Amino acid sequence: MRDIIIRSHHHLKAAQRYSPLQVDGFKSSALLTQIDEHLKTLSDAERQEQVKKVKGIFQFNVKNNAGQVATWTFDLKTGNGSMHKGTVEGKKPDIVIDVKDEDFVALAEGKANGQKLFMSGKIKVKGAIMMATKLDSVLNSAKEKTGFKANL
Repeated sequence: MRDIIIRSHHHLKAAQRYSPLQVDGFKSSALLTQIDEHLKTLSDAERQEQVKKVKGIFQFNVKNNAGQVATWTFDLKTGNGSMHKGTVEGKKPDIVIDVKDEDFVALAEGKANGQKLFMSGKIKVKGAIMMATKLDSVLNSAKEKTGFKANL
C-alpha cells in the first residue's frame, strides 16, 4: 500500500469540520474527505476513466482508540465514482480493508509502510487483494492535482 500525506494540519481540520464523511473521533475522516474532494474536482470524463481503470468497490473499516469502528465505502465501480460514509446498500465491496485509525493516519503521514502494516497484521484485507494496487491510479492522480503524496 502507498502512504497518503495530507497537505497540512489546517486542511485536515477544515476537512473534518465541513465534510459529510466526518465521523467524530476518527482522524481518518479528513484523509478520506480529501480523496473525495479530489474526485469531485475531476471532469465527468476523468471520473469515468478512473472507474473504468479501477472497477472496484473499497470498504474501509477503521477502528479508533476507543474501540469504535467507522466504515467508509469508495465506489470506483459504478457511476462516476463516489465516497460514502458507511456501507452502500446493494453494493458489495470487492475489497474490505480493516485498519486502526492511528495506523491509517500514520500511513497517510508517511510514518508507516503499507506492506509492513499488512505483513504484521495491522492492516487486514478481505476479498480481491490485488484491487488495492488499482487504487494507486486514483491516489496518484490526486497527488498530481492536489499536491498530497500518495504512496500505497
